[in-house]
Amino acid sequence: MFAGVLMLVNGILGIFEGIAGIAKDDVYERIGDYVYKFNLTTWGWIHLVLGILVAVVGWGILKGASWAKGSGVALAALAIVAQFLWLPYTPVWALISIAIGVFVIWALCNDRSDIAGP
Repeated sequence: MFAGVLMLVNGILGIFEGIAGIAKDDVYERIGDYVYKFNLTTWGWIHLVLGILVAVVGWGILKGASWAKGSGVALAALAIVAQFLWLPYTPVWALISIAIGVFVIWALCNDRSDIAGP
């Protein structure tokens, strides 16, 4: 449940982050010079699509869907990479989101609910 709730919340926040990047290019300002440079509208679309996928998988985890656990680990890892590349725009939030992704991966990899007990 922990991973599902974190993914659902992180996905919804990613959707809002994406909408803000798409709607207005001057919402985010890059801090310093960075190797990975994308148009903010492109970043907005990346965050919007990734946020939708993360939220859907988070909902699937909460519903107990069999496909959601593996998808959750993969999407959390992808979200961590995306947030790393997003560091120059929102450094504090990117680090928080990376930490959330690490907790999601940890929770999903340590889930033992499918193992039959004694």
